[in-house]
Formats: sequence, C-alpha cells, structure tokens
Amino acid sequence: MDRIYRLKTPISEDDIKGIEIGDRVYITGTIVTARDAVHRRFLIERQPLPIDLKGLALFHAGPVVSRAGDKWIVVSIGPTTSTRMEPYEAEFIEKTGVRVIIGKGFMGTRTAEACRRFGCIVTLFPGGCAAIATQSIRDVIGVYWLDLGIPEALWILQVEDFGPLIVTIDSHGNNIYDTRSREIQQRVSIIKGKQL
Repeated sequence: MDRIYRLKTPISEDDIKGIEIGDRVYITGTIVTARDAVHRRFLIERQPLPIDLKGLALFHAGPVVSRAGDKWIVVSIGPTTSTRMEPYEAEFIEKTGVRVIIGKGFMGTRTAEACRRFGCIVTLFPGGCAAIATQSIRDVIGVYWLDLGIPEALWILQVEDFGPLIVTIDSHGNNIYDTRSREIQQRVSIIKGKQL
C-alpha cells in the first residue's frame, strides 16, 4: 500500500504528483536547512535568499558541525519541530518553489493548501535518528547567514538516499494528520457505541 519513491534534485512538480500521504521518499541531491530565523529573515525582514531553492528540499534542522581546516563536517543532524514554521511555510513555498519540506511532526491547513497550489510535499523524518541522517550526507556544499548562529544558518548539503521520509502532506493538499484524526474519531465513536 505505502510506496517508496527515490527523488533526485532538482525535483519537478511531475516527480511528486503521484506521491501520496503515507508513502516513503528518499532524496539524492541538494537539501538546504532552514529554521525559524531563516524564515523570518526572508519573509519578515525581506532579505533575499542567497540560494535558489526551486526544485530543492528544505530541511527544518539545526546541524551539529565541526570544522577540519576550511571544510565543514556534519556530526549530527536531526529534524526540528515543523509546527513552528507553520505561520511562514505557505508563503515560503509560494515564493521559493521549494518542492519538498522535511521536518518533525505535522503541519497545518495553510501549508497543505500551499502544497496543493504550488506543487510541494511535506515529509516527516523520524525524530531521534540524527546519527542515521548524518550517514546520508556526502558533503557540505556551503553555508550562509552564519550570523544567525550555527543551528539557524542555511546549510547546503549534498545527500544520497536521504531518508526514509514519510509523506505527511501530498501535492494534492491531503494531510495525514487530518486523515488519521478522522479515523481515530470514527474508532472512538464505535468504541463508545459498543459500551452503551
């Protein structure tokens, strides 16, 4: 039932059209980290992004890094709570053309509608698996906005088979949170009915 997709950046809208909530995705190519501070700087302070995100994957994450000479190495990288980006994400998707959002937890109706309108999916990377995520990172291509601090900066990463990512919002605007909530309510109603 749940299917596996392997995507390579840049990702087109056609690449994600057949993907549904509950499917698993692996990404090869470029992913860019961005948390609250990046969203605010871009959307509230109106500073242009230093990298074109069209067709790329955006990771709600703050990596732990070390430095070897002039080279950055990601020691650990896990997702941060995506709900914090809900006030910004719809406009972010519209203005950047980002194709995949990666994070922890669920996002809301505004983000789901933006996914439907602009061709994006939201995925969940399992929390507590930061060491596993690091194994898929092949290189740190660059970093921007380090003045925001290491966790909040824009880290551009080259990855191979990054995942598994579970699709929580598909490009048709279906949201797994809403679907599962309805299923739970139906089951609760049935259970309560049997207890009467």
